[in-house]
This record gives sequence, C-alpha cells and structure tokens, in this order.
Amino acid sequence: MNLIVCVDSRWGIGNRGDLLVSIPADKRMFKERTTGKVVLGGRKTMKGLPGGTTLKGRTNIVLTSKQDYTFGDAVIVHSMEEALVELQKYPEDSIYIIGGGKVYEQFLPYCKKAYVTKVDYCYEADTFFPNLDEQEDWVLTHDSEEQTYYDLEYYFTIYQRTKGLVY
Repeated sequence: MNLIVCVDSRWGIGNRGDLLVSIPADKRMFKERTTGKVVLGGRKTMKGLPGGTTLKGRTNIVLTSKQDYTFGDAVIVHSMEEALVELQKYPEDSIYIIGGGKVYEQFLPYCKKAYVTKVDYCYEADTFFPNLDEQEDWVLTHDSEEQTYYDLEYYFTIYQRTKGLVY
C-alpha cells in the first residue's frame, strides 16, 4: 500500500479543511501515479476533489462514519476494518491513501511507500503529516532536483518503509 501527500516545511498538509498550496506539477504527478489505481480518502478529502466528484480513471474508496453517505460511483466504507477488507480485493501496490490527516494516521502503519511532495515554505497549518525524516522505520530513497513554481521551491521525494509494517 502507498500513500501520496504534499507537505510544507513543517510537514503541514492543510488548514481549515483546505490544502495549503496547489502546484500544477504536483497535481500532474498525483494524476500520473494514481490513474488506473485505487485511491482511498476520507469523506472531507474526497468531497474537496476538483469537480466535487470521484476521480476519473480510478477506483475511489471513501472512508466515512456517515452510514447513508453516497459519493458518485465510489465504494463507501464505514470503518478501518471494513476498509482493510475492501482493499484486499486489489493488488497492494495499486492502492494509494490520499488523506486527510486522520486517514493518513490510520493507514500509515499499513503503507510501504510514501510519495511526498515537499514544499520549502512554512504555511499556516492545522493538520500535519508525521515527519518521516524522524521515523526510524522510514528511509528517503528518492529526492528530485529542486523544482520551482513561481517563487516556491519543492521536491518530489519517495520514502520506503524499512521495518514495522502492520499489513
């Protein structure tokens, strides 16, 4: 299982329910990585997707406690246990966890690889992703050349779990 996230310099990922930044190349990378794959996100994350509907060309799974919730053609699951059962239907390397904060926290122990876009800027954030640089069971395996978007510098990185996998 993989996860994909964009973080600021303090590993912030959101503020007041919104993403911190929108970088076109990061969106392209997200689309390239996840098209034809399975994406799992929380209700608020999925509802905030462009167009307010499911991501085309992907199997969308929404984790929500709302029992009567529907979202386009998405598969709806209501617990971590139900989500894990549903995810067993798909090849492990085709699954991408896409947020938000609580969903990342719940699924991080099950992920082997993390695709992290690191933005070299400190935004006002109220939601954070665990700093993988400080996690002994994660190692940075890829760090791109510096990328720029106007005055922002960012990097495409990949972390690999070295031990402690739950799945």
